[in-house]
Parts: sequence; C-alpha cells; structure tokens
Amino acid sequence: MKRFFYSLLLIVLVGSTSIFGQRIKKSQKGTISQLVAQTEITITYFRPVARGRELFGDLVKFDEVWQPGANDATVFEIDKDIKVEGQLLDAGKYNLWAIPGRTEWTFIFSNKSDAWHTEYPKGQDALRVKVNSIQGSHMETLAYYFPLVEGKEATLHFHWGETIVPLRIEQVK
Repeated sequence: MKRFFYSLLLIVLVGSTSIFGQRIKKSQKGTISQLVAQTEITITYFRPVARGRELFGDLVKFDEVWQPGANDATVFEIDKDIKVEGQLLDAGKYNLWAIPGRTEWTFIFSNKSDAWHTEYPKGQDALRVKVNSIQGSHMETLAYYFPLVEGKEATLHFHWGETIVPLRIEQVK
C-alpha cells in the first residue's frame, strides 16, 4: 500500500511540475536585425497579440506615453550613428517609447536601455521624432520590420492592427 501511495504521489508531483513549470508568455520575444550600409540595427522586443481587441484609442490610449511592445521595454541598438527622420541618433542602446495619436505619432528613443514596459524613464530621452501613421492590412501580432533597405537608407515599420508607423533611417557618413 505504501508503495502505491508513493508512486501516486510521484506521478502527481512530476505531472504538476511539467504542467506548471513551463509558463508560456502571451507576448513572445522577437528580434530583428538589419544591416543598413555598414550600420547594424537590432531590435529586441516582446510581441503582444491583438486577440480581437480595439488597439489604438482604447487598449493603447491616444496622446499618452506607451511602450510599443510588452514585458521588458523594446530595445533598439545601433553600432554607428544614424539619422531617424532626419535627426541624429548616436550609436548605442536605447529603449523605444511612443505617444500614439490619431494620425501623428511621436517615437522616443530613451537612453535608459533596461526599463520595464510600464515605467517610462522621464528625463532620459535621447531623441524624439514625429511621424504620421498610415493604414495597412491587419497585423495580429505586433511587428517591427524593414520593408525597404536601399544603400544608406531604410524604412523601419512598426505595425500592429491596421496601424503602421514608418520611420526613415539613414546611415551617417
């Protein structure tokens, strides 16, 4: 009888470890890396899923600082100086933040590169750029991608739901 009890206990413990020990995050980690001329750009982020929710103006409030990703704040890293929307951004590691608007967005590159996605590091902005969003086909899972890379210039898209925010990037020198 004791042997049966211990065997049953072992089965329950092993089973609960395999069920509860593997927690899968709802927002999966993603990384994109792109070479623009001789500049390497790497973006590491967690990818929330729309799941039928109304995204901008509801889940993500207009005109409030928001971290475009989930979990740890999105990291934007460059190994050489670039221009974003015509403004200089020095080589380094940054967190991305945004202020979504109905048509105009502000993207913020923060000097604090290890922030949590809900704690905007005030006073640590390296660069702010304004850009108009465009409408596109539905993207269920938040994505960053480069639809255009040509010589020393590229366009980075932030895309979630039907909202796309294009950022023009250019290698300096």
